[in-house]
Amino acid sequence: ETLQRIVSTLVSKNDEIHNFIDMLNHTISNVQVNSSNAISELDEEFDGLYSVLHEMKGSMANTIQQEEARKIQALQDQLNQCSRALEGSEELLELAVQSLDIKNPVELLEVENIDWIVTVASAFRISLKPKVSDSMTHMMVDFALEKRMLQAVKFLPVPKAPEIDVAACLVADNCITISWRMPEEDSRIDHFVLEYRKTNFDGLPRIKGEQHWEVVDYIKATQYTLSGLKFDTKYMNLRVQACNKAVAGEYSDPVTLETKAFVFSLDSASSHMNLKVEDTYVEWDPTGGKGQEKIKGKENKNSNTASPKRSTNSPRASARGSRDRFAGESYTVLGDTAVESGQHYWEVRAQKDCKSYSVGVTYRNPGKFDQLGKTNSSWCIHVNNWLQTTFSAKHNNKAKTLDIPVPDRIGVYCDFDGGQLSFYNASSKALLHTFRTKFTQPLLPGFMIWCGGLTVSTGLQVPSAVKTLQKSENGLGGSTSSLNNVA
Repeated sequence: ETLQRIVSTLVSKNDEIHNFIDMLNHTISNVQVNSSNAISELDEEFDGLYSVLHEMKGSMANTIQQEEARKIQALQDQLNQCSRALEGSEELLELAVQSLDIKNPVELLEVENIDWIVTVASAFRISLKPKVSDSMTHMMVDFALEKRMLQAVKFLPVPKAPEIDVAACLVADNCITISWRMPEEDSRIDHFVLEYRKTNFDGLPRIKGEQHWEVVDYIKATQYTLSGLKFDTKYMNLRVQACNKAVAGEYSDPVTLETKAFVFSLDSASSHMNLKVEDTYVEWDPTGGKGQEKIKGKENKNSNTASPKRSTNSPRASARGSRDRFAGESYTVLGDTAVESGQHYWEVRAQKDCKSYSVGVTYRNPGKFDQLGKTNSSWCIHVNNWLQTTFSAKHNNKAKTLDIPVPDRIGVYCDFDGGQLSFYNASSKALLHTFRTKFTQPLLPGFMIWCGGLTVSTGLQVPSAVKTLQKSENGLGGSTSSLNNVA
């Protein structure tokens, strides 16, 4: 036995090492891929920077050219003005020189206004100072500061890995709420990314045989609730990474939360012939059963070989204890998985036109004519919509009328170890009825249907409202049922 334990431990350790080697190889591959991606992103960033600088250079060069054109145009206008003034001044100068040579008084009188004409000449009014300077120093740039800034450019600090607060994480009400925090304050964090996947292995994630990570991106808070889940595995791996505007940090250490829930299907091999059964749906079929019975009878006459469905090695055969199919008025189908311990919860919805149905549990081997609630080994609540609606709790062929409205969905809570079976309004979580007993054998979910159909929802966590009500009810210590069967 000691050697066997050592061998088992060694095999387990070898599996862990194999998984770790796979994870290391996977990590090496990721390093190579991520390095190539980082270089590509670096090229893109520098190309973007070059593009911005090139655009800025073009814009500033264009501004200089515009300033050059403005100054040249102003100086050119002034030059043209001076040229015209000089031309007029030279004409006046020639006229004035000629007037100095006139000796005849009569001719001199003809040019008596020459002094006024010269005085008002444009040459005396023109400014001999350039309107603009030839300096372009106001269009110069100094990139000394920018150069220092560029030289100081480094890789953007990678956000540190968040830390998942396991104590604050909650699995309840078909949801998982996960909380985390940063190891230190980081104002550059833009958002978080949450990844999760279902698994049947406790502990660290494994590479082989695992599902792919599901991603929830752009989470702004440090808490997130995954809702609408079906808990059809024992655990869930979760991890979180922080991201700033440019880069994502390392993932947090993954945590594994237990999400085990009661998952079962309806066992078609256990059902009455007049029921049409799928995994989570059963429907009354009044005509299909007779044809099936005839076919079944012919098969039994012509063959001594047991049907594959009745093989004692099949899981469903073992679940129903190799008993006969239900017959007579026991229009019943059972679940394919037994409750042997713990607290479990599932829900049932009936079609509106359903005339009669029962929801409950039974020990594994009811008789083929037994009906739910009419034996000392089955418990149920029964709804009868024939003529008028009646609602009752049944056990050991005794019924207690429930004077409350029939809900659209019925929740079933089974505490095997605590000896308690409770039924709830699945929407409001109002308690409908509770059986208290000591269960001495494994329990199978049981369903009776006549005229209509039932849909079963499994893989559900026990609702927190039910847990709260159970604590309150257990604290009172009283019984809510007169049909208890205390073994």
